[in-house]
Amino acid sequence: MTPELETQPSPPNSMLGRWRHAGLMAPAIAVLVAMAVLCGLGTWQLQRKAWKEALLAAIAERSTQAPVDIGDAIFAGGAQETLPYTHVRVTGRFLHDKERYWFADGRLGSGFDVFTPLEVGAGKVVWVNRGYVPASKRDPGTRAQAQIPGAATVAGLIRSGGERNAFTPPNDVAGNVWFWRDIAGLTASAFAPGVTTAPVMIDVDASPANPGGWPEGGTTIVTLPNRHLEYAVTWYGLALTLIGVFFAFCRTRLRRDPE
Repeated sequence: MTPELETQPSPPNSMLGRWRHAGLMAPAIAVLVAMAVLCGLGTWQLQRKAWKEALLAAIAERSTQAPVDIGDAIFAGGAQETLPYTHVRVTGRFLHDKERYWFADGRLGSGFDVFTPLEVGAGKVVWVNRGYVPASKRDPGTRAQAQIPGAATVAGLIRSGGERNAFTPPNDVAGNVWFWRDIAGLTASAFAPGVTTAPVMIDVDASPANPGGWPEGGTTIVTLPNRHLEYAVTWYGLALTLIGVFFAFCRTRLRRDPE
């Protein structure tokens, strides 16, 4: 009886066979998935960049147009979505005895922005940021000239109410020091229930200046962070780095398994 010849599997000779033999198929699939994710994130950041640039252009256009009379539209429920940074004009009567002070520590130095309610109709008020005062000018008595009596017309930019984040201190209602634009809180601290408050505020223009020079208007910084190109380059760079690392890994494995 002729013994059966022992058969041996033939060594892989195709590129795909070599990759399978070297155990590279699973890593290759994982890298393809990771590449799709990284490139997708980079493309998404480029789309965000285009959106942000269009938004900045729209804000620049709205904020530099001649002011428009806003009237009752400022009390509309959707005003905070449709009007940010729009240049508007409104007439009313300042309620100076209800001033509130928002802590400001920025380009004009440490001090306060003066938030004053403007009564524009029976039971209707809009909060107005009249501008910055240094701490030494917080007392209204030190800037009596600016306590305008009677009707006043103000022009400025619509600003939405703020939101407190994890790094923002709580508003000190008792001490009348505010750290974020809490329109509801401002109103509750100054008025009895029943007053209708606009869901947005107005930051007054720098010109014309208030009598006596304080508060100093024009505190709005019309800018938004736009680092989306940087983020896109980061994601694409990680994708390229992954390709380099993977090919180096493949080269090492194939050298160890030349068959």
